[in-house]
Parts: sequence; structure tokens; C-alpha cells
Amino acid sequence: MKRWLVIFKIPLLLLVFCLMGVACLLPSVADAQGLVRPFPTAALRGMLEVTAPPNILINGQSERLSPGARIKSANNLIVMSGTLVGQQLLVNYVRDGQGMIHDVWILTPAEAQEKRAGLDTITNIRFESLNVQPATPSGTPPVNAAPPPN
Repeated sequence: MKRWLVIFKIPLLLLVFCLMGVACLLPSVADAQGLVRPFPTAALRGMLEVTAPPNILINGQSERLSPGARIKSANNLIVMSGTLVGQQLLVNYVRDGQGMIHDVWILTPAEAQEKRAGLDTITNIRFESLNVQPATPSGTPPVNAAPPPN
């Protein structure tokens, strides 16, 4: 009746354990496909430094995390802001309706290569030739106006 179980018990157990071991050693399907995180179109890029939660610096300017703000690591796991104190990280972020930082994604090196608005080069150099002076009420250019650029 149940004699066949006795005969095949050990080989079946060995087969099951071998298959489980092979399945654990193979990379998962998500790793093979590569995780691509979809960022909102409104997300901006910046350098984040947490000073004293919820106070942060974005590109050197003082900002504040909103209540319930989510910071996601490069592995897409939630990170508490207190664990990031003093670190400078390249991130994408989204503001809420009050202007506070609400969603933050810490970027992987591959994501950092993508172009995104927000982390622009700021310079304090001003060129005199770029100063455009308005025309006088009569429509003629002012006497000391720079010639138009070619």
C-alpha cells in the first residue's frame, strides 16, 4: 500500500534539497533584468546633506523634510534621515505642496549618469556683452549700448 514511499523517500528528499540549493544559488529574475526606478518628471537633482533631521541642506541651501518624508536608498529601501547625518549624497527629490522635500531617492552610479534638472552649475561671472539694455521710448538704442552679439 504505502511501501513505495519507503523506497523513494530518501531519493525524493535528496532531489528536493538539491533543487532548493540550486534555486538559492541562481540569481533572481529581478537581478538579471536590472532594477530601473521610475522617477517622476517633476523630480529634481541635488546634493543632499542631513544636518539635524528634519533639517537638511539641498545644494548648500537650508531646506526641511516634510512630515512623512520618504528617503529611499540605492536599493530602493526606506532609510531613516538620522542615519544619513553628515553624509553628502547625490539624490533626486520631489517637493510637496508647501515646498518641503517629500520624496528622496539616493542615486546609484548608473542613475547619476542620467541628465536631470536641478543640479546646475552656478557661476558668479557676469559678462558685459550679455547685458541687454532696453531701447529708449523713441525706439532707438541707448548711446552707450553694447553692439548686439553675432
